Parts: sequence; C-alpha cells; structure tokens
Amino acid sequence: MNIPIKTLRCFVTLVETGNYTRAAEKLYLTQPTLSKMIQRLEEQLGQTLLIRNNQKVTLTQAGMLFEASARQMIGQWHRLEQEMNNLSGVKSGVLRLGVCPMMSSLFIGLLVEFRKRYPGITLEMAEYGGFGCEQALLEDKLDIAFAILPITYTDELERTPLRFYPLMACLPKKHPLAAKTALCWADFADYPFILYNEDFSLSKIITRQSRAAGVELNIAFRSGQWDFLAAMVEADMGLALLPEPICQRLDNSELAFRPMSPGMTWDLGLTWRKNLPLTPAANALLELSRQQDF
Repeated sequence: MNIPIKTLRCFVTLVETGNYTRAAEKLYLTQPTLSKMIQRLEEQLGQTLLIRNNQKVTLTQAGMLFEASARQMIGQWHRLEQEMNNLSGVKSGVLRLGVCPMMSSLFIGLLVEFRKRYPGITLEMAEYGGFGCEQALLEDKLDIAFAILPITYTDELERTPLRFYPLMACLPKKHPLAAKTALCWADFADYPFILYNEDFSLSKIITRQSRAAGVELNIAFRSGQWDFLAAMVEADMGLALLPEPICQRLDNSELAFRPMSPGMTWDLGLTWRKNLPLTPAANALLELSRQQDF
C-alpha cells in the first residue's frame, strides 16, 4: 500500500475542518480534487473513512482509527524532514509553535531573537488556550508550546519554567470589596465570577484552588479574551482574576486590582512531548529561552 504523505495531510485537514469546501480552500485545492483524493484513499484501504451529511463530514470507526495513525505518520515525517534539513546546523525548516493569546506578547523578545539567529526557520504559530496547547502536543500538531504551569499531562509532557507573575483580583472601582487591601476566596462566594474558557489552563487552576478553599465560584460568563473579560468586570457583570501584566495594560480609571491572600501566581513555561525527540528548531528555541531573560 502506497499512500502519499500529502494524502494523509489532506485527510487530517478535512477531519479538522469538517467540511470539504473549507478543507479544499485551506489546502489550495478544488473540491472535486479533494473528493477524488479521499475516494482513492478509501479504495486503497477498502474501508469507508468518512460519512458526508449535510455538507459536514464525520468519521466512521475505521476513520477514527486511521486518523490517529495518520497524525502519527505526519508527525514522524515532519521530524524526519527537520532533522534532514538541519544535519549541518539549524538553517531551515518549520517550527510548529503553540501560543496562548494571553501570554504571546510577553515572549515577543524571545521570538524576535529566535528569528534573528535562525532566519531560515519558518514559524508556524497556532493559538490555543494553555490546556489546548497540551492537547495539540499530544495529537502531534505542535513541536513545542508556551504553557501555563503546572501542566495537566505530566506523564506525557516535559516542561521548563520561564516566568511567573502575580494573579490579581479585578473588580469595579466602586465595588464593596475594593475597600479591602487583599482578597481571599471567600470574598468571591457572594458575587458572579467571570472565568476563562474551559480550554485555558488558568480556568482549571482557578477552579481547582477555589474548591480547595471550600468555595464554589458562581460562573456567570466565560471568555478567552482578556480585554472583553475586563470590559465585563467594568460593566459590573462579575469579578475576575487577571495576571499582573494584563492588569497593567488596562485602563484603571474604572477598575481596581487587589492581590490574593494567600498569593497566587501565573506561572509560564515551555512544554513538549517526553517520548518524542525535539526537532532541531524546537530545541534551538528551548536552549535560547534558557540563555537569557527575554
């Protein structure tokens, strides 16, 4: 059986988009070309991989089995390409880097220095929440990712710390709790709370720590955008916790920020797969992150 790596990539892209039209656009193919490619793949395997229903595709049992193997083969081929390209040093290739929107600006200096030192490396950055980055690593969509520590999949992923920042309670300036110099978890019990989306590691950390303190937060809204989250707090729709660097960017004319007691920190780092070798470009980024404070 001879299945080109391009066919595997097309199949996985189709699964991810769930739609032939969107997948074809993303792959720069015509829809009939993509349909024929998938049809030939199914004929080669002797199995139906996808069910097309109302312009949406879903995986059959055979399709789910094939998708998992296809992702592994694409990842192995990617790492082989990177190693072959860089036998004489990190000169060319692709770095698949996962970033969390909330933290990306904090590491601009590191990425700028990386581009200066390795101009031949193409950075392919994908935005996920911290937990989403971990899942993308496990699915072999990424080579390395910025992450919120502690990570969830400690058995499968390795990590190294980079920076940490205090987490601050964010509340309207005229809120009754603004009179306090510091807030504890019990202070949140009687007020609506605005939390991050569920694929954000910070969401899981906040939920875990509040429950450990015996407080079940009253989640009124969720958001993956810190500016929208702060706008909801300003509109008195609830309270929130924000990392100190984010608080410093906000207009504090209508908002108040108070530390937590006991203190909480937002710990940032890099994470990658334990059981797979780092690509040369990913290893170069890791080593650079350890050399200087960016």
